[in-house]
Amino acid sequence: MAGELPEYFFRVRENGAVVFRVDTENRQRRIDMEEIATVNINNGKIKTHGDRPLAAEETVLIEEWIAKRVATLAARDVDDLLRAVDHLNMTTQWVQSKATDEQLDEVTDNLLMAMHDLRVVLVRKKAERLMRDETAD
Repeated sequence: MAGELPEYFFRVRENGAVVFRVDTENRQRRIDMEEIATVNINNGKIKTHGDRPLAAEETVLIEEWIAKRVATLAARDVDDLLRAVDHLNMTTQWVQSKATDEQLDEVTDNLLMAMHDLRVVLVRKKAERLMRDETAD
């Protein structure tokens, strides 16, 4: 059946998820969701809900979800930054071709400070990587 529900559902939260076991095999034929655990992806901890311990396969399933979620969030971070580069390029084009003096007066100082701050951090981090690479060689 194309509309089959998963056995488990992860309600994503800012720092992880709440894990539910999905049950459709009941007399009322409704979807019941039993909370079984809370996951914190920042520290990798899985906290069971209630008195029942997790089955080994549930722990494996949750650990696999954590690994996928961490990878997804890392990819999103990189994508967000690449979008920021695109946005900076579009901002440059806007400044060069369309911005009025009044608009530039409104945004110039904030943009310059943010770009300066970013440049300082990027240069420092690059220098740290280069020094670490030289030390490793």
